This record gives sequence, structure tokens and C-alpha cells, in this order.
Amino acid sequence: MQLAYNLAKKGCGGVSPNPLVGAVIVKEGKIIGEGYHEIYGGPHAEVNAFRSAKESVEGATMYVTLEPCSHFGKTPPCAQAIVDNKIARVVVGMLDPNPLVAGRGVKLLQENGIEVESDFLSAELTQLNRVFLKFIQSKQPYIIMKTAMTLDGKIASRTGDSRWVSNEYSRARVHELRNELMAIMLGVDTVIADDPMLTTRLSNNKKGRNPIRIVVDSKARIPLDSKILNTSAEAKTIVAVTVAANKNKVDKINALGNEVLIIEEKDGRVDLNHLMQVLGEKGIDGILLEGGATLNYAALESQIIDEVHAYIAPKIIGGSEAKTPVGGEGIEKMSDAVNLQNVRFENIADDILIVADVVYKG
Repeated sequence: MQLAYNLAKKGCGGVSPNPLVGAVIVKEGKIIGEGYHEIYGGPHAEVNAFRSAKESVEGATMYVTLEPCSHFGKTPPCAQAIVDNKIARVVVGMLDPNPLVAGRGVKLLQENGIEVESDFLSAELTQLNRVFLKFIQSKQPYIIMKTAMTLDGKIASRTGDSRWVSNEYSRARVHELRNELMAIMLGVDTVIADDPMLTTRLSNNKKGRNPIRIVVDSKARIPLDSKILNTSAEAKTIVAVTVAANKNKVDKINALGNEVLIIEEKDGRVDLNHLMQVLGEKGIDGILLEGGATLNYAALESQIIDEVHAYIAPKIIGGSEAKTPVGGEGIEKMSDAVNLQNVRFENIADDILIVADVVYKG
């Protein structure tokens, strides 16, 4: 199952909104086939494992990280393929909460005389497929808020200079996240200040997937000559505005090949909860939030953040006017703070990466 788990990870950046799945076939104590779900719309892990088999798989055991599907989607049901190939035993890492599967895959196998065991490495597999699991159950995207700050908690100097807070290895890790998640979100102020592209650049010249770029821009203040509006051939851009946005400006943004979403208003700004609902309806399952202090606070206040990735650089820059990762109005009492759990630490050269899950009250 550990090998199947490692295989599943190879699908990062290629299979969403499908889950990451790996499969290994073992017969008489040796591995005779292995595979993983490589690309959305392509063969599933079980089928790729069958195709790689070095000998007959009849009577073998298949280890698969996620319950085999039992329905017709973009590909035929894998549970039936397992039956047809006369596998004798299936070990499942975790059951699939997808209402189209949800135990039906296991039931189909058992009804055909196949021995099934489940719940192996389920904690690790839940973490691996956390984006899929949230989306399939709530139809809301999984949001990771990423920040990079100095040791004294600043994301830029008092003049606004922010290149670079973190080191090159930390920045490379962020590009891996961009490749893994379907979309990236930022506020219009960041576009105005930095004019970013927000594309993916992986190390070792590996080809990555450019995320869909989402700009939260309540009044359509985004410059028409910004890179993010004029590179639709490289990556799609969605601009989320409210009814207060200038219609002529909205038409011009659309004319450049971008998509404008008219989102409900809350306190004069884009209602982030409504935006998440609309993005979920569009099939966007995971978003990397690379916002500034204002958008980060609004996202936490709206309780849409699921996970935080905070890169801390061994630098001190000071400045009472220098921006911090989270701005906004802020809380009044420590008891109202947003808490984090399952905190993990990692050294990336001289930087420290803190990853944690967000816990909301009520």
C-alpha cells in the first residue's frame, strides 16, 4: 500500500478534480503490475496496473489506495475490470465518499466472490486527497492560504518592496503548489502593485500546469494592460466583481479573452462565500490564495481557508508601516483568534515552512 501511495502522488497536477490513486498487483509474493491515475479523463490506476502486468493477474491481490469506482464516467468502472481480470483479493486504502461510489465498488467486488480488506494508510491517504474529499462532499473548493514573511512578521518593507522575502527553494515549492491546485487567487491591489503572471515554473525544466487565475476586484479596478488580462493563451483568468463595477470596463475585460463573474456584494466588496459557491459550480476544486493582507483577512473572516502554508525567512526588516500577512480590522480579543491544528514544520534551506489546518469556532 505504501508503494501504491507513492505512485498516486505522481498524478499531482494532472488529475483534478479526480482523486490521486495508485494501484499495485501482487502475485505469489512478487509485484507483477503497478499504475496510477496519470491524467484527468485518462485510464484509472487499476487499468494502468493491468496494462503493465508482466504475467496473468488471475488469482492475484490488488492494492489500491481508493475504493474502485463502480460507475461509468469518462472511463468504464474499475470494479468491473477487477472482476473481469479475475483478481482474487483487493486491499483498499480508503473508501470513496463520492455518492456515485460510496461503498458500491466494494459491494460489487464482494458480490463476485472477491475478498476485500479496507482502511490501510487511510490517514495518509485522506491528507493526500484532501482537496478531492472536500470538493466531492461540499462542492466547495479547498483553499490553501500561502504567505511568506520575515522573522518579524513582515511581507514587504515599508516601501512595499517584497522581492524576495523567501529563498529560491521556498519559491520553487510554491510553484509545485501552483501545479497541484487548479486555481490561484489574489486581490486586485496585488495586480496593481506587482503586475504578476501567476504561471507555473517547475524546477528541472519539468512541464507544469498553469492554474486558473482568479482576481477579486469588486469595482473592476484592474488595469487593462496588466499581464494577467493579456495572457489568456497561457492561462485562464477570472475576474470577480460586484454590480458596482463599471459595465464598460467589464466588457473590455471580457473582450480580452477573460471571464468576469458578477458576485453578490457584502460590506461593499465581493462576497467570498458566494464566490466559492460559484467557483465550485464551475468545477474548481482547489485554490492557492496568494493574496495580500486585506484579502487574507477577508478570507479568514469568511471562513473559507482550510489550510495555511507560512514561509518564515531569517530576516528582520522592521517598520511600523510595513505590511503583515493578515491585515483588515482584526480581532478584539485573543479568544476570537483563528486557531490552527495539525501543525507541521519543515526546513527549506534557511527558511522555515509551517503547514497547519485552520479551525473555526462555531
